[in-house]
Amino acid sequence: MSWNPEQYLKFAGPRLRPALDLLNRVEAGEPRLICDLGCGAGNVTRLLAERWPSARLIGVDSSPEMLERAKAVLPSAQWVVADLGSWQPPAPVDVIFSNAALHWLDDHRSLFRRLLGLLAPGGVLAVQMPRNFQAPSHLCMHEAAVAGPWADRLRAHLRPSPVGDPAFYWDLLAETRPDIWEIEYQHALEGEDAVVQWTLGTALKPLLDALDEPWRSGFLDEYRRRIAAAYPRRADGVTLFAFRRLFIVSRAAAAAP
Repeated sequence: MSWNPEQYLKFAGPRLRPALDLLNRVEAGEPRLICDLGCGAGNVTRLLAERWPSARLIGVDSSPEMLERAKAVLPSAQWVVADLGSWQPPAPVDVIFSNAALHWLDDHRSLFRRLLGLLAPGGVLAVQMPRNFQAPSHLCMHEAAVAGPWADRLRAHLRPSPVGDPAFYWDLLAETRPDIWEIEYQHALEGEDAVVQWTLGTALKPLLDALDEPWRSGFLDEYRRRIAAAYPRRADGVTLFAFRRLFIVSRAAAAAP
């Protein structure tokens, strides 16, 4: 599946804010190797480079289109096209930072154990994932997907909530005493069809890619109609979009003295 950097970056400011909130909670001293896992267009990788200018940076993403944009943002980093769930770093990693990417992967029990195993002694795993899959933005998507002649085509692309609750990740990472918290942002979006434009850059795209015309337009119109009722545009032109995100910071055991 190819991604459109321009569509994703339409809301670059609101999408960047959770990454900053996560970065502010990472204490890593002077890391030598940092991996931005699911780096996308590289705007978060650039922040990592500013925070730790002497570190070697590797940005990993499955989208060549996103990485082409990232290379222009930060030519000094190493950019790798790879599957996020199976990529193997060249050496133990001091910081694995992942902003809004791991929810695309299944089997988080195995995934997070694997990521911890990639860390150097004392290394940090810092993850932010959306946890808004019961919000109207996603419920309307599922409802629209099964409401028309395209239903059989889209059922295979509908995923149950891919992110567990905080207790799931605590139990999974308990030996590291992880720092886990949630924030529900209230994004004030501008413009027509603001929530639809947001999801076009993320969750809606795999469904649209699975359809040809006229079903593609029909499904999008059905989704747009439902979203307009769920997220009315206010008199001042703003659409308020509540978005919950889950944050995890976990540290590997330090090397024995």
